[in-house]
Amino acid sequence: MRFNRSALTVAGLSALAMGGATALAGPASAAPNTTPQQVCGSSYKTVNSAPIGTRGTVYLTYNSTNGKNCVVTIRSNPGTKMDMSSWIYIPDTGEGTDDYGSYTSYAGPVYAYGKAHCVDWGGSIGNTYVQVTGSNCAALKEQRTTTVR
Repeated sequence: MRFNRSALTVAGLSALAMGGATALAGPASAAPNTTPQQVCGSSYKTVNSAPIGTRGTVYLTYNSTNGKNCVVTIRSNPGTKMDMSSWIYIPDTGEGTDDYGSYTSYAGPVYAYGKAHCVDWGGSIGNTYVQVTGSNCAALKEQRTTTVR
């Protein structure tokens, strides 16, 4: 799939603001101690993460064997379903994917080939959104934005 980053972000935030329908089917629940590796796969190593307020964390993982990144948003305290998201976008290639829906524990996983490319990624839980751009780009400094609506 090809996404324009701004279109991806706007579409995702719009979907969440309107109650969000699931764009891509994803798992709906997990144990409270869920790890990114349990969701993305054991060969994916965490390379970056960002807190989503006190509600949870969005993780960027990487598999050096296949060159793919995986993003998953995991709640600190699973429970009643709430709007959540995970997304990834590779600006150099235009590849991107997302998962928006109502989940009890985590959103995602979402995957994109990112070997030797900068990665934009993020997630949300409820009304708190995190976006990381220019991530894992050697000398380029990433930009992080957290928004509460």
